[in-house]
Amino acid sequence: MKNILLLTDFSKNSINAIRYALNLFENDMCTFHILNVRSPSGYAAVDLIAADHESIYDTVIKKTKHKIYKLIVKLENEFENKNFSYDTLVSYNDFVAVINQIKKIKKIDLIVMGTNGATGAKEVIFGSNTINVLRKVNCPTLVIPEGCIYKLPKEILLPLDILDSLSGKAFKKLLVFAKNFTNTLHILRIKPTNEISIEEKNDKENISKFSKKLSFENYRISNVPMQYAVSFYMQTHSIDLISLLVEKESFFDRFFTGSSTTKISYTINKPLLVFHN
Repeated sequence: MKNILLLTDFSKNSINAIRYALNLFENDMCTFHILNVRSPSGYAAVDLIAADHESIYDTVIKKTKHKIYKLIVKLENEFENKNFSYDTLVSYNDFVAVINQIKKIKKIDLIVMGTNGATGAKEVIFGSNTINVLRKVNCPTLVIPEGCIYKLPKEILLPLDILDSLSGKAFKKLLVFAKNFTNTLHILRIKPTNEISIEEKNDKENISKFSKKLSFENYRISNVPMQYAVSFYMQTHSIDLISLLVEKESFFDRFFTGSSTTKISYTINKPLLVFHN
């Protein structure tokens, strides 16, 4: 039984991410925990009017739960999958704190969310909530870009930088995921120079350990900015999903902020699956 946390603000982007998850795990026994986190400062006037005989908290919680119930009914009619069960979760608290708490209590295996919410600007592909979950929640997270149409992830791309290792827990988690959907994992090690790191030297040995379960396409490229290397590879190969191994926060910062690799986040149009060590 998989426990999957689906984050929603009821935007089109988040509902699309939920549908992607239900398609992806159609053959698995799953409990989908649908969570909406609202800020206490976001009360509408109608909520205040309705709170004459009950607390604002209870009033708004009931309204939000009702919206989730309606969403679940729609999903049940659309997918008609007896392997699925649903759980309704609503909270008023810090976004990341709530998710970390639910991850522990519900024993969450995977978080699924959209790249942006209802208020996200089009030019900002990864909204602040998405970035904070990837950065601060130690749980496999699948991020679905806006407008992404579901396709079985038969071809998975794993970009690596010079220090990424294929011997850690994150890589093993990716292999568990990948073997359920594909026979091929594309590994693209992108290096700023021609220097060969210890991690790269060990690639062949690490890959050989798992070659009976999966086939690998292993490539190296040097002296090319990461965003160009990833973009070119995706244009020349039929990639359905990108995965990242987050060894530590510094890698996350290099990928999304503070460097030329930031541009990747503006061009990703495939699902992004992040594993932490």
